[in-house]
Amino acid sequence: MNYFVSGIGTNVGKTLVSAILVEALKADYWKPVQSGTTEGMDSETVRSLISNGQTVIHPESYLLKEPLSPHFAAKLEGVEIELSKIIRPETSNTLIIEGAGGLLVPLNDRDAVIALARQFDAEVVLVISDYLGCINHALLSLYYLQSHRYKVHSLVFNGHFAAEVKEAIVSKADPNVRILSVPRLERLSKEAVREIADGIILKPHTCQ
Repeated sequence: MNYFVSGIGTNVGKTLVSAILVEALKADYWKPVQSGTTEGMDSETVRSLISNGQTVIHPESYLLKEPLSPHFAAKLEGVEIELSKIIRPETSNTLIIEGAGGLLVPLNDRDAVIALARQFDAEVVLVISDYLGCINHALLSLYYLQSHRYKVHSLVFNGHFAAEVKEAIVSKADPNVRILSVPRLERLSKEAVREIADGIILKPHTCQ
């Protein structure tokens, strides 16, 4: 099984959610395209947050220095990102694939990040952060995924949400989509990730 972790924008908590899913499922982790390596690597963040000994963290297909959209960062380095060169790692384990930015961040002149979910037949985990405007961004993202027939596994609400905000988003989701919640963390740690991971996967589709 492959899961593709994307978000309604940048810095909404995709890497934290990826770490939680990796820990919960004892899954492997892969970030196919990493930009902004001068500021750190998401794979190293995940490594620092998981406790289980089964996870394999697979190497990136593209490493780009500047903290920009992948197509722009690649252009600055004279590189073109090609989907055909992004090959799923060989593993029999569940694989958590983390995207870059939001759904429609471009990889090149033709393809957006979300194309990788279809390429690897992955169910999408959409991360939503609590900020003014998140309803619009979440509904636009959800509309795109559903209208283009992506398999949406879950919506992950990262932070504290008013019930009215959460319900406005949940009400537009397919009833089979799981609704997961991640509390706002003051400090990231292995202990916090492990505690959240204990029962997050099987929460029902209800607004809690």
